[in-house]
Amino acid sequence: MLVGHQTWVFDNKPVILTTGTVGGPFEANGMIPNDFDLLHDDMWLEQASFEKAQQTLMEEACQIAIKKSNIEKENVQFFIGGDLINQITPTSFAANTLGAPYFGLFSACATSMEGLALSAAIINSGGANHILSGVSSHNASAERQFRYPTEYGGQKPPTAQWTVTGAGCALVGKEGEGPVITSATIGKVVDMGMTDPFNMGGAMAPAAVETIETHLRERNIDHTFYDLIITGDLAHIGREVSLDLLHKRGIDIPEEKYVDCGLTIYREGQPVLAGASGPACSAVVTYGHFLNRLKKGELDRILVVATGALHSPLSIYQKDPIPCIAHAVSIESGRDIQ
Repeated sequence: MLVGHQTWVFDNKPVILTTGTVGGPFEANGMIPNDFDLLHDDMWLEQASFEKAQQTLMEEACQIAIKKSNIEKENVQFFIGGDLINQITPTSFAANTLGAPYFGLFSACATSMEGLALSAAIINSGGANHILSGVSSHNASAERQFRYPTEYGGQKPPTAQWTVTGAGCALVGKEGEGPVITSATIGKVVDMGMTDPFNMGGAMAPAAVETIETHLRERNIDHTFYDLIITGDLAHIGREVSLDLLHKRGIDIPEEKYVDCGLTIYREGQPVLAGASGPACSAVVTYGHFLNRLKKGELDRILVVATGALHSPLSIYQKDPIPCIAHAVSIESGRDIQ
């Protein structure tokens, strides 16, 4: 299964059986509302706090993925998930509701593909037949923890990004119909010494480039193998920085084949500054929009590279640099697998 130092190739090709994607009112007004399973018109979701609303988003995404399958909840062996909030409490509380054995993860906004890679590895090796892998984020809970509460009305620079309110979950199985997971490259922490918490795209771009280059080298392929290479939430600034860095490394991906979830979810004119972010950004766009395109036959192979900034409020107050990471998962339509 191991190819090189960082890449797994899944010979048994675990299947993404179903997905569940949930969003909030801002996402409902974005570019891809029809790719969500459920959209809310209220940020509170009738809960007492934004953190409890985020827990509800995760629970709904998991329930939708299970309901769309023919799998009983009791036959899900593991739930793998995470979020941005201290001690990933929204995910842990959702895991309690779900009742499945639970792995809690934190790779910030890269957690979606970290969870999907681990799910595929466990299933590929025979460790489980069905695993739920999901993440969530909430704009107001993230603002309260990492910046200022939205009620404060603080001014943000144009490099800042808008945290997606939503949750995305994939039910991964040993066999069945659906897109297949063919490989994954686990990223290394990359620290370029950046300290500006309002420029996450610029900070994460080198980690994305490092993982993309490693993935292509260790699989002995070039970028033309994929119809699209999809980054998680580099947004406008990080995307441009990463394209420049890739070019310097001799990897010239056409701009139309190098897309970003943070630039896909919202429409022009929404006040999201540089673009979208949050663990749910890559999850809902991948599990909704891009998997739908795979199923329709518009795409055959995609590489999803979720990116995460591994800082905390405390590390920023102590003026530490921002370490970043990116995890890549290749997903194929599975039409050529009988």
